[in-house]
Amino acid sequence: MYDPIVKTIEVPCNQKMAFEVFIEQMDSWWPMGKFTVSAMAGAPATSIRVDAKQGGDIVEVTSEGKEYYWGTIKIYDPFELLSLDFHIPTPHEDRGEGTKVDIVFTVLEDERTKVELTQTGWEVFGDKERIEGIRGGYDFGWNLIFIEGFKSACEGK
Repeated sequence: MYDPIVKTIEVPCNQKMAFEVFIEQMDSWWPMGKFTVSAMAGAPATSIRVDAKQGGDIVEVTSEGKEYYWGTIKIYDPFELLSLDFHIPTPHEDRGEGTKVDIVFTVLEDERTKVELTQTGWEVFGDKERIEGIRGGYDFGWNLIFIEGFKSACEGK
């Protein structure tokens, strides 16, 4: 069993706005030129399409119109909880192996929300060396994506 990745931040907006920015405006804060399948293939993605409902898909769209499935929203509980099956594939796969990502939004004050992201399910990647490499990449990536990108997108909302 591998430890989860847990990232906790406070954002300067209310709970509803934090939730909406996270799931409905994902392509406004996700670093499209770094952490996308398109970027791995040499070009930034053009958008991330999110069907913001339980059972909805999260899909990356390339400049050529190709789509890469990233995951499915398993729990959609506005404005408190999102639970995702998260499958960012490589450029040579339609779907990669999946982990689970939970995002919990907790009211601290009127315009201050604690947001905690937890990623689990590393065993799906098989052997220890592969798990540790992928887990390490996500641990680093969430610092840029979630702690910097998402938090910055919430400022001034």
